[in-house]
Amino acid sequence: MAQSGANPVITELRERISHLEGGISRRKQTLPFGVREIDDHLPGGGLSYGALHEFAGGGAGTVDGAAAALFAAGIAARTMGKVIWCLTRPDLFFPALAQAGLHPNRVVFVEAHREEDVLASMEEALSFGGLGAVVAELVRLPMTASRRLQLAAEKTGTMGLVVRRWRRQTEASDFGQPTASTTRWRVSVLPSEELPVPGVGRARWLVELMRVKAGECAEFTVGACDAQGRIDLSTGFVDRQDQTGRSVHSS
Repeated sequence: MAQSGANPVITELRERISHLEGGISRRKQTLPFGVREIDDHLPGGGLSYGALHEFAGGGAGTVDGAAAALFAAGIAARTMGKVIWCLTRPDLFFPALAQAGLHPNRVVFVEAHREEDVLASMEEALSFGGLGAVVAELVRLPMTASRRLQLAAEKTGTMGLVVRRWRRQTEASDFGQPTASTTRWRVSVLPSEELPVPGVGRARWLVELMRVKAGECAEFTVGACDAQGRIDLSTGFVDRQDQTGRSVHSS
């Protein structure tokens, strides 16, 4: 990983973070989804603070990739404090983030030219502390880099969210490689909820919990994040053998 001391991206990031309100007290160790069927699969009843969590689209296309980014945005929206979002491509649609509960005025966007700089920026932000969450968009997440991010998150209690985004189908295979992430999620777009009148209903996602430390994998059909970043179980569950809306697998 590049040395942060000589990196202009890191230097600018440090200056911007120093102006944010820090010292956020962590009253909770986890961030619940508020959906019992999902929280029951997560140790502590929610996503752990001070940990790294990984997200990807169910396919290599932009639609599923956007859903994964919005899922992560909804999680970040429900944390307290500013959010750092590190990326190489400034292609986020701000109104969509706001609809998922994450208003741009809460976010400091850090644009880098290389993925190595994105990793370095995320590690620096996680190490600083005093933030609600740190998000990074990455194609690859090597094991060594993920361990550094996990350790940085543990040090300050800040939640780290990695959104895996790919330009080519071949890059998606990297998502199967092991990392130090505490949880790993895959999000796919489903047909929207039906309405009693003509119109487009709430977006729906198939959310797969593919890996969780000390827990079981599962999948859920959910309504997409609302304006507060919340999801809920949706009708039309994908698993026909389990009427609770989840399909359970061994970890």
